[in-house]
Amino acid sequence: MIGTSAPARPIVRLTLHRLEKIAPRMTRMYVGGPPVAKFDPGPFTDTYVRIVFPRPGVTYPGDLDLGRIHAELPRAAWPRTRTYTVRSLDPVAGELTIDVYDHGSPGLTPSWLATLRPGDPVLLTDLRGLYRPGPEADWHLLAGDEVALPAIAVALQAMVPGARAKVVIEVGDTWDEQALPTAAEAEVRWVHRARGERLTDAVRALVFEPGVAQAFVHGEGGAMQDLRRFLVRERGVTRELLSISGYWRRGLDDEQWRRLKAAAAGR
Repeated sequence: MIGTSAPARPIVRLTLHRLEKIAPRMTRMYVGGPPVAKFDPGPFTDTYVRIVFPRPGVTYPGDLDLGRIHAELPRAAWPRTRTYTVRSLDPVAGELTIDVYDHGSPGLTPSWLATLRPGDPVLLTDLRGLYRPGPEADWHLLAGDEVALPAIAVALQAMVPGARAKVVIEVGDTWDEQALPTAAEAEVRWVHRARGERLTDAVRALVFEPGVAQAFVHGEGGAMQDLRRFLVRERGVTRELLSISGYWRRGLDDEQWRRLKAAAAGR
């Protein structure tokens, strides 16, 4: 199922509980606080939040609402944000889990994580989602790189017994692989960049099953452009059952990539 996102929300202040290294370049961040009990991710498996990084020396409105900040302050004063999938949410325990991938230097979030300690504040906004594997599909395609891996893992966990899925995930090498629990009949292929393998080639090489396919395909922007054309034009995946976008773009930071996408969309 592909739905619509929720309205923008004010910034929520949570607290870091702990950090856990789950792969050489992937850190699991556990944050919590009373606001988590009120979080409603809806039915989606790709629920995401934006981590907010205030600019040093800038005084922001008391309610820390991004809409108000964008309306009242110059762009140079706007907080920077980075978007991450919610790996798990436990309203009872008041804890939210986010997996953070390190793209390497320069990088805003990894350098911040290096200085973060339990008890430090973590600012979040925009709890939203768009996709969930639905019963209208005969089978599911889940494809992406490390940035999409958390959402793919959550989608697999949500699948019921008897559901069928083909999964292709591009990572650096075998040590970047993760366990992917699921009740579905899932065929998982790990694609390793260290061996010269690429996500686009692996998806093109898949044997597509008969019937209606629903696809969740996210990762590097250039690869997503190629796969969008392939899935829609050559494989006949309907746009209503295709969730695809570039989470990041090689050679660009997040602000540059978002401006490029906005310009391409005419916004």
